[in-house]
Amino acid sequence: MQKVLALYDAQPRGERVICVDGFGPLNLQPRKGRVWRPRRRPRRLRATYRRDDGVRHLLGTLDLATGKLYYRIRRRKRWKEFLVFLKTLRGRWPGERLYVICDDDSPHEHAEVRAWARAGDVELVYLPTYGAWLNWIESEFAALRYFALNGTDHRSHEEQNAAIAAYIRWRNQHAAPKVSFAAGSPIRSWTSYPTKVA
Repeated sequence: MQKVLALYDAQPRGERVICVDGFGPLNLQPRKGRVWRPRRRPRRLRATYRRDDGVRHLLGTLDLATGKLYYRIRRRKRWKEFLVFLKTLRGRWPGERLYVICDDDSPHEHAEVRAWARAGDVELVYLPTYGAWLNWIESEFAALRYFALNGTDHRSHEEQNAAIAAYIRWRNQHAAPKVSFAAGSPIRSWTSYPTKVA
C-alpha cells in the first residue's frame, strides 16, 4: 500500500504511473437507473433471462499525469488480451519507464506477462489483498457505470460500446492530472498493519 501511495504522491520525472483494471463483464441487459417518469407509470424493465451475443470485457487504464482514460473492449479476459493491452500502452509512451498499478488477478500475474514487463521497462505494482479500492481507476469505472450504462437497455454490443466511447471521449476532453489521492484519510498515517487488540 505504501508503494502505491508513494507513486500517487510523487510521480517520477521521465516515468509514468498508470492504473490498469478490467471492467465488466459487459452483457446485454436492461440496467436500472434514475429517469424522469410520470408518477403512476413506472418504467418497466424487460426480463433478463435471454441474453444473446455473449459478454465483453473492458480493459482500461488511467494515466495519472493527464487524467485521461484509455481502453479496449474484448470478447475474452485472459493473459493474452492483457499482454496485448500492455504492449499498446508501451507503444503510447515509448522511452518512459511505466509503473502499472494493478490487482493480483491471474491474467496480470501470468509468467509471460511478467517476463515481458521485465524486458520492456515496465514495473507491475500489485495492490495488496482486498485493496482494490487503492486502484484510482475504480472511481473512474464507477462514473462510467453511472453516466454511460445506468438506465440503459442496449440491444447490441456495438450500441453499448458506442455509449461507452461517447462518455470516455467527453471525459477525456475535461481531464486533469490526478493528484491528492485520499489526502485526509487515516490510511496516510499507517506505517504498518494494525496489531490485534486482545
